[in-house]
This record gives sequence, structure tokens and C-alpha cells, in this order.
Amino acid sequence: MSNETEDAAQVSSVQAAEAEAAHFISTDVDLQIAGEDDKEMTPLNDAVRSFPFDVVKDLSSKEVCMRCIFRLFGVQVPDFSLSQPSILNNFLGEQTDSVKQLEDTEPKSCSICLGVLQFAYCDDKERSAKKESANDLAVTIADLVKKEGYQIDSFSLEVSLPPIISENENMAWSYVKNKYGSELRFQERSLSNRIYAKEALKSALANPLETLLFCRMSSVSSFRIRLTYTHAKATKTVQNFIERNEGCKRRKVGTENGLDSVKDGSVSTSEANTITQRSSDGLLDNNSSEVYDLPLEKVNEPCRLECLFNRTPIYFGGRYLKYSRNVSQTRWIIDDERMGEASIEEIIAGNILPICRGDNYKFHAAGREDIDVRMLGSGRPFLVEIQNAHQVPSELFVKEIETKINNLENRLIRVKNLKVVGSEGWTLMREGESEKQKQYTALVWISRSLQDEDLQSISSIKEMQILQRTPIRVLHRRSPLDREKIIHWINIEKIAGSSQYFLLHLCTQAGTYIKEFVHGDLGRTNPSIGSILGCRAEILQLDVTEVKMDCFLDE
Repeated sequence: MSNETEDAAQVSSVQAAEAEAAHFISTDVDLQIAGEDDKEMTPLNDAVRSFPFDVVKDLSSKEVCMRCIFRLFGVQVPDFSLSQPSILNNFLGEQTDSVKQLEDTEPKSCSICLGVLQFAYCDDKERSAKKESANDLAVTIADLVKKEGYQIDSFSLEVSLPPIISENENMAWSYVKNKYGSELRFQERSLSNRIYAKEALKSALANPLETLLFCRMSSVSSFRIRLTYTHAKATKTVQNFIERNEGCKRRKVGTENGLDSVKDGSVSTSEANTITQRSSDGLLDNNSSEVYDLPLEKVNEPCRLECLFNRTPIYFGGRYLKYSRNVSQTRWIIDDERMGEASIEEIIAGNILPICRGDNYKFHAAGREDIDVRMLGSGRPFLVEIQNAHQVPSELFVKEIETKINNLENRLIRVKNLKVVGSEGWTLMREGESEKQKQYTALVWISRSLQDEDLQSISSIKEMQILQRTPIRVLHRRSPLDREKIIHWINIEKIAGSSQYFLLHLCTQAGTYIKEFVHGDLGRTNPSIGSILGCRAEILQLDVTEVKMDCFLDE
């Protein structure tokens, strides 16, 4: 065959192929987007070459935005504005009547994403806003983070969308599958290829947010950015959809006459997501030839966007000593009257919270002492939980906080070994609480003179088991239970010049009621010091001298 004949045959073959694929986007499209890196555009270029132009045109005419069209077929669009009509010319090549028609069909509000991926929304003051690109939206978010004054070294991004968007995605795919599913080009495409709106938005915002906030996005970050999109009309639509699709099922499992009542009330977002996903999955598995029509119910108003920031709690661990017999562990109010002159939690947490610029705090300790009991020795372990801290103080700054607390004028308490700790602080506290022992010193009076044999009988006690019913003084707030506790050892120290007063030193299992162990609580604690000595015994003063736990000790 001559070269001329071969060339003619080749031209004829090319022309035939072009005619057969007229409804596809041109295979020689060169995606050159101004300002975009060629390497970034290459995957998108390859993907768009296989796009069915007639389907793109069909969906666009149904008020589906270009970003939703792309992600419906599993293509993540780089960060540039698809809301500008001229961008279609870059994708679709030379200007043609069809392209011009598509340029005019980019909807004001997408019938699938409700404008979310067009970066349109209403703010908390119900003012409408529309950004040109994900980068513009990221600038708004980053400015809010900086305005709130958060100190961050990483962030996680969470997105919550109205359930109807997921339903819209499924219906759009069903529409394409049922209308074009018999064509060969759709045989290898499946629902699993698509990119969900939530992931598309997160992906579009990730890089610009990292650049603007000067840190990396991480799923395990303690600082969370949460974008919550809501839509009143969309929520009502989903509610009606759920009631419609669940009604028959409820009647089947209802009363004998099949008339089971359906309770009124709202459905949570998670419930709606689950039900709509299950219903839509069943719809997609349906082999019916019915074509689900588009557009979906038109929602002209954009979603309301609420942008919230939150840091997971940070913890300060340490040990406290209490020198006053008029300071409670936590704030104590009875009938609007404050008990005691102060509380440990207010002194410690009240000095930490302003430094961290947190929203609130919680105070946790390894047990508690009564307001009239001092805490001595190496102190009692505690944790201060700061919620949504804007700042995390350095180790040096934490030491300055400790010094400030210890130098307060009233000197009611003292803090030792204060430090920022992770979740392991909880572990140390919980492990120690179940095994810890406590040591006490009590000033005791008895109704007769103390004898030498009393000293011997008391000091010989080792690992003695006692039974305590819930004390009368706490019965109003504690369950009436019988508790078995261990007295590990006891010593008596005489007080010079007194035969009826002495110091009682003892070591007990955690949770032992010491005051009741001394006086017996009308027989509710047995044995007791009073029953052992065979006389009346009263406790006058009590100090905790040691809480034997390994956490937050001197290093």
C-alpha cells in the first residue's frame, strides 16, 4: 500500500472516531488554569478527558454546580473558582455553542450541595456571603481563629452538613445511572467512585488553612475547627422523607390492626444521616428502569454556617497541702450561704484559668478531706481540667503560677509539682485511688484515763478489718451501704500532762471514715476505738498526714 493510501485510511479512521465520540469532552483538552501548577492539574486533566459531555450538560441544566458534577464522578477539583463561567472554557476547550450554553447554566444555588461547594452561606447574623474560592473561605476562617487568640501548633477540621445533601447526591447518581447506565462508558463507574460533599469541602480547605495558620492539619490535633451547615427548609424536607419511608415499616411492626402511632418530634442529624443513607442505598440497588427526575426540590436560600473552635481539655497535675481548718476542697454553698472562707479549687484553678484563657474548669482530686481537716505531708494529688484553653502556658510559666499561688497573702494552701500533663494524669489518679493508703493523726479524748494496757492493745492492731455503715452525717447524700475497710496499723502518742487526751496515728485503706472509727457512730462502725477501749471516745482534730500514691511526686 502506498504512503498516500495509508495516510488517507488513517485520516478516515480518525474522522470516524471523532464522529463516534462527539458527545465526549475533547481528548486533546489541555487544562491550563492561570496561576495553577501543571503537575497539580495533570490528574484533573486526565480525568476530565473521559468525561461524557452530554451528561455534564444534562446535570448542569438541572442546576447542579460544576464541583458537584466533578465529584459525582470521583474527581477532586483544585482550589480555583468554578463559579466563574469563563472557567468552563478552560475545561471544555474552544468556545462552542454548547460551551456557551453551559457557561450560562452555573446555578445560583446548587440543587445538590445547596451552595456549600459554591462557598455560599449565611453567617450568624443571617447575612448572605459567597466566596470565590476555598482559599477565600479559608481566609475568613483563619481570621476568626486569630481573632479568638488561639495558640495552636496543629488543627483538625470537622464538617457537618444537612442530611438532605447526602440524599441529593444519591438521587443525582440514581438519575445518571438510570438514564445513562446502559451505555458502555458507565459500566465501570460505581457509586464508590464519588467524593462526598463533606470530604470535598475538607480537601479544598486543607491546604489554604495550613498556609494561613502556619501549621499542619491532623486528625489527632487537640484544636478543632468545626464547620456546621444547617438549613431549616432542608431539615424539614428530610423529616418528611424519613416519615414517608419509615411509615410503612412502623405499621408492619405495630399493633394488630396495623395502625401504630408515630410520635412527633425532631430527628437528630446522626439519625437522619443513617436513615437517608440506608434508604438511598436501597434505592441505588433497585434495578427498576424508572428514571428519578431532576432537579431535586429547589432550595434557593444558602445554608447557615456556624464556625466553632474548640480545644480538647488540657490538664494541670500536682499536689496540694491545706493548712486551714476552714477551707473546703470545692466551693460549698448551703442556702445561698458560703461555707468556709475559701475553697482549694477556687484558689488553684482560679489562678490557672485566666492564664490559659479557657472557658471553664473542673477540679478533680484523689479523694477529699472535710473542711475542718488539714492536708499535710506530701499533699493530695489533684488535676485541674481547663476547657477550651486559648493558650497553653510554657513549663516556666507554670512554675510562675505555682509560685504565685504559694505566695498568696493568706497562705491557706500550698501547691507542689504543678505541671501540664496529658491523659496519663487520669490513668495515674485512677490506678492510685484503688490501691492507695492514707495516714492520719487525730487528737482524741476518752471518758477515762488512758492505761498502759490500752497502749499495748491499740498498738498491737495490724491489718484489722472493720465494717462501716454509711455514717449518719453523710447519709443524706450517700447510699446506705455496709463497707468493709482495713486498718493497717495504729499507734498512740501520749500528751504530757494529760491522761484523757492523746494523739492517734493510723494508716487505713482509702475510703475509711476516720471520725466514725474513733467514736463508733452509734454502733454503725464496728469495731471502733471507743469499743476497743470500752469507753466513750471523741475526735477533736484530724489531719491527713500522707496520701500514699505515686503520681505527681517530687522528681
